[in-house]
Amino acid sequence: MPQLLRTPDIKVQDIDGITLRAAHWPVRGAHAGPPLLFFNGIGANMELAFGLGDMFPDREILTLDVPGVGLSPVTQWPYRHWMLARWIRKLADLYGIGEMDVMGVSWGGALAQQFAFQYRTRVRRLILCATTAGMTMVPGRPASLSKMADTRRYTDPDFMRENFAQLYGDMADPSSDGHIERLLPPDPKGYLYQLLAFAGWSSLPFIRFLKMPSLVIMGDADSIVPLANGHILNFALPDARLHVIEGGGHLFLVTRAAETAGIIQGFFNETESAAAHAA
Repeated sequence: MPQLLRTPDIKVQDIDGITLRAAHWPVRGAHAGPPLLFFNGIGANMELAFGLGDMFPDREILTLDVPGVGLSPVTQWPYRHWMLARWIRKLADLYGIGEMDVMGVSWGGALAQQFAFQYRTRVRRLILCATTAGMTMVPGRPASLSKMADTRRYTDPDFMRENFAQLYGDMADPSSDGHIERLLPPDPKGYLYQLLAFAGWSSLPFIRFLKMPSLVIMGDADSIVPLANGHILNFALPDARLHVIEGGGHLFLVTRAAETAGIIQGFFNETESAAAHAA
């Protein structure tokens, strides 16, 4: 695993009786961009996102282990996306984060859409990676989805190495940045609660209210969330642009990190320039 240039401050925070483990990268300076709030995929602990600090060195960044994932304890009862979004908004308040950019990958992309809807006066821009509009999604390949449901992908490194390409549709070396070594198995009940939170959820009833500039990034070799889902999001969001990573699988944010960071930074530069011109 490469040495990170920026490492986060990690704290355990209590929000309405819910314990959330958070990672925060502070940044100072007149040229710092808006804070970035990041939501990870299902079952993914926040260590898998620690490369964000180096991908966006001029940004304050906040991410977390959702309940039952990583080292955040599971909640007593199931939750819905709107409940989790409210807890995270209070977490952002603790760090003094007002307006922010919001980014989510896969399951976290659904949460990002929900958060952006509930707190759209605070969300400047929305970045959605390898994700869908919810229950209306075009499903992935059955072989990949069946392996996604196999908990050995968290507990058995050999299983993950052998099935990486089938799981994620990406032929890059899964060990190149220590991805497998940073995996922590989620609490089984916490993983189930994540599935239940997504069950029946859709952003389509409110997606037209997400008027902030939005970037949808998809891989055309994604076997879990096919490219067609990105076209749906791009069509439904009022101010969206779609970028397709050729040959990119579900984990392009990891396996094609530098390329993805450049795409997102270009989006930031474009929208900041447009806002300055409009002013």
